[in-house]
Amino acid sequence: MPEIRFATDDHVSLEAELRVPADPVAAAVLCHAHPRHGGSKDHPILWSIRAELSARRFCVLAFNFRGVMGSGGTYGGGRMEARDLSAAIGRVREETDRPLLVCGWSFGANVALREAMTDERVDAVVLVGPPLDPQDVDLPPLPAAADLRRFRRPVLLLAGEGDQYAPRPRIESLAATLPSSEVAIFHGTDHFLWRHEKQAAATIGSFAATALGLDQPSSSER
Repeated sequence: MPEIRFATDDHVSLEAELRVPADPVAAAVLCHAHPRHGGSKDHPILWSIRAELSARRFCVLAFNFRGVMGSGGTYGGGRMEARDLSAAIGRVREETDRPLLVCGWSFGANVALREAMTDERVDAVVLVGPPLDPQDVDLPPLPAAADLRRFRRPVLLLAGEGDQYAPRPRIESLAATLPSSEVAIFHGTDHFLWRHEKQAAATIGSFAATALGLDQPSSSER
């Protein structure tokens, strides 16, 4: 898949992969795991999500945060990466004005939720393995509970039952503060969702179709 580049508002050049169907029904931006722990757009769970959403005729943008692989700049502690996501949303909006999903995995989930809180271009959010128990990983705090309770857009929280960064009680506690949320826990896997990538992607695709008012099956379901 050909790669593209786009720039942030502070002039950092980021690399991305953009999949554009002939007649997109929606758009999606994918955010990867922690830049200092091997995270990039090129991970099996993100490949599976890209394939699923593309099959559903989403315009899908997956990008590398600043300082990762071919992207310019340096790691921004999770705060500057919100600017990267904002720019990515703007870039995919150049292709279509259809409803927009933001999906983040791990570190990317932290960035996705914080950006969505104030970015009205985002219509629905998927948080895969959000680092609610970050342990030794430094992350910006999530919004306060009072702010989360005012966030009315649909949110899916998804994790493996053995995810040490997203324990089920913490996932369910976060979901309880979000007025329009649902939880999906996959048994027999962990933070990386090994061997469950396609099932997780299908769950995300179904959620996105309903949340964005599409209710359209993927190619594998037709």
